[in-house]
Amino acid sequence: MEQFKGKVVLVVNTASQCGFTSQYAGLQELYSEFKDKGFVILGFPSNQFGGQEPGSDQEIRMFCEQNYKVSFPLFSKSDVKGKDKNPIFRFLVDDQKAKEPGWNFTKYLIGKDGKLIERFSQWTSPDSSSLKKAIEEALAAQS
Repeated sequence: MEQFKGKVVLVVNTASQCGFTSQYAGLQELYSEFKDKGFVILGFPSNQFGGQEPGSDQEIRMFCEQNYKVSFPLFSKSDVKGKDKNPIFRFLVDDQKAKEPGWNFTKYLIGKDGKLIERFSQWTSPDSSSLKKAIEEALAAQS
């Protein structure tokens, strides 16, 4: 995670067979719009919600690239809740006191200082004005 230090980061737990999977398109648009301003999206595929991410890491990456032209970093499939959760989710939930993901496509906005700014539910679409405003404010903030 050291390579993302000083950037505004949106952490998202993802799945390829979910009713929210189409959010990949909006996430890619957000990434394209803000990546040159110090913003990055980190996708963390997980199969913990309804078994909606059954594929291998390679299958997931191919699906995302072919269907949604995803170019933001996608990590290996991992747990995002419970005792075996990925270290980034351990940081968000245990250290930053955020609520665990309730479903696929829960979003966590982290400021340049590495602190959680806000958790957005799966119902918050990537093109929502509240999410975009929070990203813009985080990018404008001094670190």
